Amino acid sequence: MIRQDWLRRARLYLVCDAHPDGRDPEELVRPALQGGVDIVQLREKSAGDAEIVRAGRVFRRLCDAYDALFIVNDRPELAVACGADGLHLGQDDADPAQARRLLGPDAVIGLSTHSQAQIDAARDTDYIAVGPVYATPTKPEYQPVGTDLVRYAAEHATVPFFAIGGISPDTVEEVVAAGAARVAVVRAIRDADDPAEVARWLRGLVENGSAPRAR
Repeated sequence: MIRQDWLRRARLYLVCDAHPDGRDPEELVRPALQGGVDIVQLREKSAGDAEIVRAGRVFRRLCDAYDALFIVNDRPELAVACGADGLHLGQDDADPAQARRLLGPDAVIGLSTHSQAQIDAARDTDYIAVGPVYATPTKPEYQPVGTDLVRYAAEHATVPFFAIGGISPDTVEEVVAAGAARVAVVRAIRDADDPAEVARWLRGLVENGSAPRAR
């Protein structure tokens, strides 16, 4: 299956730093994948390149084991070094078309969007992230866009989109009701006592509009 086909089937996206809460990334990433995460993004703003690449090897191995996509944030050269499936870019990062030339034509390129104009202007990308829907400490510089922008994306986005920002088991139903068929999370899984169960719960809500039954 080509990467873009995996992307279209994806419903749950985890954004994770190299050492979540100081832990070995396998402690979080493996149960998250077991619970139903389809895409894992390594987003690391403070570690050195060598540390990011070491973590990237763990992410790559786990994503291969669970048939998930592995994405690196911001820097095309690190995505190549980590053997990632693609790259996620912010509005002020590298040009998506330029990044694709470096990563190859089948790479998955994502872009963060925070307004109707940015959704409309998204080019040379395979998916967009729309948010932050709710206030979140991981993006304190951005005002929450609310579910209105999710509704706009559902009507106007020309590529798959992931709602992101403050999404949790308490808020995901509202986001799905606004038209999101895919969500991305950070704290909801990272901070959970049982990441696999929270991932399963979130995925069930996104796919079915209701929580899955307990096993």
